[in-house]
Amino acid sequence: MERFSVVEKFISINGESRRAGELAVFIRFRGCNLRCNYCDTLWACDDTAECEYMSAEEIYDYIKATGIKNVTLTGGEPMLQKDIDKLLIILGEDKELRVEIETNGAVPLKEYYASVPDNISFTVDYKCPGSGMERTMNLQNFESIRSADTIKFVVSDRNDLDSMLKVIDEYNLTEKCMVYVSAVFGRIEPEEIVEFMTEHKLNDVRLQLQMHKFIWDSDKRGV
Repeated sequence: MERFSVVEKFISINGESRRAGELAVFIRFRGCNLRCNYCDTLWACDDTAECEYMSAEEIYDYIKATGIKNVTLTGGEPMLQKDIDKLLIILGEDKELRVEIETNGAVPLKEYYASVPDNISFTVDYKCPGSGMERTMNLQNFESIRSADTIKFVVSDRNDLDSMLKVIDEYNLTEKCMVYVSAVFGRIEPEEIVEFMTEHKLNDVRLQLQMHKFIWDSDKRGV
């Protein structure tokens, strides 16, 4: 039986993406193929991090026991988990659940776009130059992304904003899916992002702040 490396499971409000502000049950997986210099869950990226090994059925049973309909699979990088497709099949069969997968933008997703059901969506990060990881971005993901999915640009300065604008235009992203711009906490003021959006008439792009970092301590786990 497959076993998934789960470093955290908890209920909180969704701090980001389309369902920000709503309750969600979070499943955080161990391991990541990136090391962004602003990562706020670096502890979970290490393959030696303490974890609980759970089957797909055990994860599903935990989710259902919470009574929460929104589910966030996160990490680390959830799409690196061996047999993740088996978990997605189980979660996709339960149409009461609304499943969001937070993925880092470096993992190929095309095969999943074509097969996952409508109650599962992807929030795909684009790591701008300030992350130190822009070279790893899998741009082929933009070619077949679905309207149910989201691209989230994580920006730390004006250079990142310029990079974001270039990618949005090149891949016509606002015509394909939801597009968010998210500030790296403590590195850029939201006002600067709004000014940039206004300057460039960025219709259909949404500013998003990490809500949970304003409610709790920015380093607090399990929120």
